Amino acid sequence: MELKGSVTIGQDGPQPRPSLGSISGLHYGSFVNSLSSLTPKLDERPAISRRRAHITVAVLCYVNLLNYMERYTIAGVLLNIQTFFDIHDSTAGLLQTVFICSFLLTAPLFGYLGDRYNRVHIMAVGLTVWLVTATGSSFVTNSYFWLLVLLRGLVGIGEASYSTLAPTIIGDLFTGGQRTIMIAAFYIFIPVGSGLGYITGASLASLTGDWHWSLRITPIFGLVGLFLVVLLCPNPPRGVAENNHHDGNIRSSYLEDIKYLLNNKSYIWSTLGVTAMAFLTGALAFWMPSFLFRAQVSQGLRPPCTKGSCNSIDSFIFGAITVVSGILGVCIGTGLARWLRNKVPNADPLICAGGMLGSVPCLFISIFVATASIPATYVFVFIAELLLSLNWSLLADMLLYIVVPTRRATAEALQITICHLLGDAGSPYLIGIISDAIQKSKPPSSSWSFLSLQYSFLICPFVAIIGGIFFLMTALYISDDRTAAQQLVEDTFLQGPTPEPTVEMNNPQSG
Repeated sequence: MELKGSVTIGQDGPQPRPSLGSISGLHYGSFVNSLSSLTPKLDERPAISRRRAHITVAVLCYVNLLNYMERYTIAGVLLNIQTFFDIHDSTAGLLQTVFICSFLLTAPLFGYLGDRYNRVHIMAVGLTVWLVTATGSSFVTNSYFWLLVLLRGLVGIGEASYSTLAPTIIGDLFTGGQRTIMIAAFYIFIPVGSGLGYITGASLASLTGDWHWSLRITPIFGLVGLFLVVLLCPNPPRGVAENNHHDGNIRSSYLEDIKYLLNNKSYIWSTLGVTAMAFLTGALAFWMPSFLFRAQVSQGLRPPCTKGSCNSIDSFIFGAITVVSGILGVCIGTGLARWLRNKVPNADPLICAGGMLGSVPCLFISIFVATASIPATYVFVFIAELLLSLNWSLLADMLLYIVVPTRRATAEALQITICHLLGDAGSPYLIGIISDAIQKSKPPSSSWSFLSLQYSFLICPFVAIIGGIFFLMTALYISDDRTAAQQLVEDTFLQGPTPEPTVEMNNPQSG
C-alpha cells in the first residue's frame, strides 16, 4: 500500500522494526525510535469507505456463520456416527477434541503471521484447507474412523486462520461504539451458526438416511465465502481506526509481544474466564442433544437408537434453542454494555461474570429435571444459554481495547490457544471418559446410560462458577489496562521526531 508522500509500507512481508521499550506492570513502555517522520498526517491516510467496511463485516459474518455450522454439524448427528462406527462416548468425544487441538496448536502461528503479513491472503489459504478437508470427511467409510478423526483435525487448522484474524480486521475498521456493534454482529453468528449446524446436520441425515450428507452442505456455501473474502475484504492498516497507522512500521519480536500480553492483567484474567466458558459451552454443545435423547429413552418416551439413522428431533430443538438464545443473549449483552459503559468503566467483565454465575443454577436444574420433565429441561437450557451468550461480543471487544493494534492478532491467537487447550479441547472427551467409567460400574441399560452422562455433566456448573470469578478479577484491572493501551497508541502517533536518521521504507536495503 502506498501512502501519499514518499513512504511505501509493505503489508505482505515482514519488515525490520525497532524494539519496544521495557514493560512492567501497567506501563507498556515507549517506542525507542520516533516514527513521526514516517507517519502521514491524519488527512493523508488512505481511507476505506464506510460502505466497503460494512460489506467486509457482512462477508466475515457470513463465513463465521458457516464456520460454526460446520463445527457443530458433527454434534447434530453424533448418535448416527456412534451407531455407524460402533464407538463409545469417550471415542466419540475424540472427534471434537482432535478438531480443537489442531485448531489451538495452529492459532499462534496464524496470530504471528497476521501481525506481519496480509491477513486476507492468510484467511484465504486457511479457508481453502477447511473446504477440502471438510468435504473429504464426508466420504469416510465405517472401517476408517481414524481417517475421520484425522480429517477433523485438518479442518481445525483451516478454521484457526479465520477465527484468529477476522476480529482483528473488524477492529481496524471501526472504533468505539461502532466497533462494539460490529463485533456483536460478528459474534452473534457463533450461536446462530452452532444452532443451524445441529438443524441442518440432523435434517440432511433424516432426509437422506445417511449422516455423510450433513457434512457436505457447508463446504458448498463455504466456496462462495472464499470468493467473497478474496474479492471484497480489504486488509486495513493495523491501528488505522485509532488514527495510528502502525502497519509495517513497528515490529517487535514475538517474545516481546508475549511479554507485553503477560504484563496485561485484565488480558490474563479475561483469557482464563474465556477458557472456563469454552470448557462449559464445548461440553454442552457436543453432548446436550445426546443427553436429551437418552433422557427420553430412559423414560420410555422414545426407542433407543439401534440403526444408522436415529431420531433427530432433539438436535432440531436444541439447535433452535441455541439460535434464539444466542441472538437474544448477544443483543442484550451488547445493549447492556453500551448503556453501562459510560457509567461503570468495568461494565463489560461484570456482565460476563453475571452471565457465567447466573447460568449455574439453570445448569443444575436442567441436569436433574431431565429425569422428570423434558419440556422443563429445555426451558432451563434456554435460560442458561441465554445468560452465557451475553458474553460473546463483549469478550472480543475487551481484547480489542486493552491490546495495542499491532499485537491484536497475537493476542487473539494466544487467547484462542489457551481457551481451547484448557477448555473445549478436553471437555467433550472428559465428559465421555467420565460417562464411560460410570457405565462400566453396572450392567448396561438405557437408564444407566442416561444417568452416567447426567453425572458426568455435573462438572459444568462448577466450571461456570470458576469462570465467573475470573471475570470478576478482570473487572479489577480492565479500566487501568484500557487507559494504558489508549495512551500508548496516542503517544506513538503524537511523538515528535528524534535525531535518528530517517528510514526509507520503500527501499529494501535501508534500515
